[in-house]
Amino acid sequence: MLQAMGLQSAEELFEQIPQELRDRAVLDLPRPLSEPELARHIAKLSASNCASDRLTCFAGGGIYDRFIPAIVSDVTRRPEFVTPYTPYQAEVSQGTLQAMFEYQTMVCELTGLPVANASLYDGATALAEAVLMAAAITGRNRAVIS
Repeated sequence: MLQAMGLQSAEELFEQIPQELRDRAVLDLPRPLSEPELARHIAKLSASNCASDRLTCFAGGGIYDRFIPAIVSDVTRRPEFVTPYTPYQAEVSQGTLQAMFEYQTMVCELTGLPVANASLYDGATALAEAVLMAAAITGRNRAVIS
């Protein structure tokens, strides 16, 4: 690796760091673990955690007790929903188009609006559309995105 970077030694790699900022102490690290050992170690550490459904939780910010049906993960992992692109073959995209139609229909029924848009395939496009809509409604030309 040093050769690939055009260096002769590890010391050359760190020579830009001032001496007073370097820690020369020998690190007291535990022995390396194999992958199965590391998996057991992490499982043991995580067993000491307590899930939010076993305690009263005031964290907020999206940490709430929720039930997500098992089918949700199966449906959302399907290839036709993972890609942000509509397949070129009409017969291949029929499932996606039907799902979008059903979604739009349900949103219209729930909101009482005459139309609903469901064609924003990925997060970046949806974000851009949301910011443009907010700017048009509020008249502001700046947005804070977190």
